[in-house]
Amino acid sequence: MKIVIALGGNALLQRGEPMTYENQHANIVTAAKSICTLTDEHTVVISHGNGPQVGLLALQAAAYTDVPAYPLDVLGAETQAMIGYTLEQEVRNHAPGRNVATFITLTEVDANDPAFQNPTKPIGPIYTEEEAKKLADEKGWSIAPDGTSFRRVVPSPKPKAVLPIEDIKTLVDKGTLVVCAGGGGIPTVVEDGKVKGIEAVIDKDLAAAVLAAGLEADMLIIATDVDGLYLDWGTPEQRRVVEASPEELLKMEFAKGSMGPKVMGCINFVQASGKSAVIGSLSDIEKIVRGEAGTLIKPGAELKTA
Repeated sequence: MKIVIALGGNALLQRGEPMTYENQHANIVTAAKSICTLTDEHTVVISHGNGPQVGLLALQAAAYTDVPAYPLDVLGAETQAMIGYTLEQEVRNHAPGRNVATFITLTEVDANDPAFQNPTKPIGPIYTEEEAKKLADEKGWSIAPDGTSFRRVVPSPKPKAVLPIEDIKTLVDKGTLVVCAGGGGIPTVVEDGKVKGIEAVIDKDLAAAVLAAGLEADMLIIATDVDGLYLDWGTPEQRRVVEASPEELLKMEFAKGSMGPKVMGCINFVQASGKSAVIGSLSDIEKIVRGEAGTLIKPGAELKTA
């Protein structure tokens, strides 16, 4: 099978974990070990989140005031290279002889997307409410709750197209494991035939769906730090969704800053391709491919919970 795996930001940096390179590298080693269990039997393409990393770069850039801070699209490109480099390094270490390439990827968005007026994408570290409000006042940030903490939020326009999709497809068809569309891709608008970056961060799950459809993948896996999609999460009635159709999930509401984009990314891919998508834990990746773990989303499935 041709499988696109979207690694969540928390798969690369655990919630609340200090954002050191050593911590990120250790998490990427774990991710690469899991992913490389699939590469002998399947064609694998990796995308990844970058919320914590791009937020950290934005903080570092803001600390140096002699020049204006770099825009988010440029910081997104930097994180693609940083995370892609480390993923490529560890895939090569755990799958010797495998051709691997990191592709700095531009993703087209609409300059008039309403998301630019309604920031929702969390980036950077978590803060207490007091810390977040102080930073919002000092830096003009938008902030929003993230679980019991708070984070900076930025515009997250919907991805329209992965611009170099044909180039990525050429590499994949030649047997290369490609790391691409990191952080959802570099947010780019095309106006009068000209390409330019725009200040935003694209949701990686929505972009992974566009990527997977463009590559005609057989399966999209949203790999995160939980074992599936839950109904009534955090309550005594919580239960894992074992299987569902896009139509069933569209009747429900999920948190916009966390599980919501994962569900919508899966829905978009299934509806565009007629194939299957799964939300599940990276540690269960082999079981997910065998249909033994995670939340399976496929056409015509009846809602099943456990």
